[in-house]
Amino acid sequence: MVDRKTNDMTDSTANDVPVNTTDVLLIQASDKVPVLKVADLSVDFGVDNEWVPAAIGLNYEVHKGEVLAIVGESGSGKSASSMAVLDLLPVNSRVRGSVKLNGVELRGMRSSAMRRVRGEKIAVIFQEPMTALNPVYTIGFQIVETLRQHYGISPTDAKARAIELLTMVEMPDPEKAFNSYPHQLSGGQRQRAMIAQSISCDPDLLIADEPTTALDVTVQAEILDLLRELHKRLDSAIVLITHDMGVVADLADRVIVMHRGKIVESGTVDEIFDAPKEEYTQELLASVPHLGANDERHLAGAEVAKEPVLELRNVSIEYPKRGRVPAFRAVDDVSLTIYPGELLGLVGESGSGKTTIGRAAMGLLPVTEGELRVVGRDMATLGRKELRELRRETGIVFQDPASSLNPRMPIGQSIGEPMLLAGIAKGRELDKKVEELLRQVELPTAFRNRYPHELSGGQKQRVGIARALSLNPRLLIADEPTSALDVSVQARFLDLLLELQRQLDFACLFISHDLAVVDKLAHRIAVLRNGRLVEQGTRDDILRNARDPYTRRLIAAVPLPDPQAQAEQRERRLAERL
Repeated sequence: MVDRKTNDMTDSTANDVPVNTTDVLLIQASDKVPVLKVADLSVDFGVDNEWVPAAIGLNYEVHKGEVLAIVGESGSGKSASSMAVLDLLPVNSRVRGSVKLNGVELRGMRSSAMRRVRGEKIAVIFQEPMTALNPVYTIGFQIVETLRQHYGISPTDAKARAIELLTMVEMPDPEKAFNSYPHQLSGGQRQRAMIAQSISCDPDLLIADEPTTALDVTVQAEILDLLRELHKRLDSAIVLITHDMGVVADLADRVIVMHRGKIVESGTVDEIFDAPKEEYTQELLASVPHLGANDERHLAGAEVAKEPVLELRNVSIEYPKRGRVPAFRAVDDVSLTIYPGELLGLVGESGSGKTTIGRAAMGLLPVTEGELRVVGRDMATLGRKELRELRRETGIVFQDPASSLNPRMPIGQSIGEPMLLAGIAKGRELDKKVEELLRQVELPTAFRNRYPHELSGGQKQRVGIARALSLNPRLLIADEPTSALDVSVQARFLDLLLELQRQLDFACLFISHDLAVVDKLAHRIAVLRNGRLVEQGTRDDILRNARDPYTRRLIAAVPLPDPQAQAEQRERRLAERL
């Protein structure tokens, strides 16, 4: 049984230091005392009247001016342990052990004092700024609110400081951003706005939870450069939670590797990358996709057929005028083809038109100019009935499987729904097909009775593939399907996708900003920029012999999972800017 009394943050195991609620705000970070010291920290969650461990006996320190990276798969306890530091875990959690900030114990601190610590002494950069920022308030209001809450300064002074912070994080137009709402900014700009809010009170400790996961490689490189520059300028301690080993190689001084709630290995960034001792760490590093380190075995299966599955001829796509918002041409004069058994990687920054092309291929957007043919049929001439029939020959895997699966529907029902609606199977026959699809994506057939929230991110993405393949499509559109997956889960997912393509011979449009992933999968690559096709060709043509400066800039921005190589690449990139 879960004893709610032991969930009280003031229980006898919480700490052994009397807490003065103002001490932590008065004591400044120093070189002698760790900014953060975690001792025997354990986190459990109450599930079905049992305590389920999320983090077990963690011990680590972070000093002033140091970047500590915490890496590991989903469910390893990275985020749970870091949220325990901030006392931001849900009510069904239990925290034991010690957490000291500048030598002062945080465990057992009163809520009013802890609220002051958050923001003033410890700040967080969350993974998805769109959900962390309040959508109904402007960026400026949210930064001003933080400043006035902690410092009690006037609105005029707070606004001046907010614009200064937005300038510090290299926001393109600080005044405009100050008056903008989150949805009016790009992903990279939103992340910059969140960083500006996080550093507004000059915190001693910055916790960055997957700060670059959903960003394009060029924007990611800019954010990493920004974090490095701010780190030097502010001399604060940073805890970096990530599954991207390239980001670790770029930023971290020390690394701790977590697996199943425990720290399995720790060391300097060079020690972890150059001479990992533990088998799990070695497997984790081996799972990281590297540009140029992929074999040619899967390429032999793609033979150019006479009839392409997807063909775009001088296609342009516009979003129509809405009110005062003028019409916007998202895709301009693009031509490309995909054949059976072939995977085409479509790459480019956010706003380049990648997803627009994928949506048009599914019949969800009309073509303004040119010709779009899917499975030999001209999309412009199809009526509603023909379009519905055509969609039975196309499948789509979304970026976020959690939001694309019905949370109230068991996994088996989600996978079987397309076949039921298409009249392909029902009853026991439908159950058999669902179980066969689960086996194809290497999930236990017992999962058919589980709900999406009971599965990990990688498992949900496999369910998304099973659903997309349920009608045996001739064309599969994969829209950023690996961006939120851990490297080891991602590696298994990519191997599975290649194996399924070999078995089923479908054509695949793989939309991604991760060039290392595209390098592992693609037979050919097309590069988009601002809606126009920059260049296309074989994998080696684009990634090893790129002709266009934009493509070369994309490749140069990919973080390398090697500290020395990444440092050299960063120096070259900075030299080119000067």
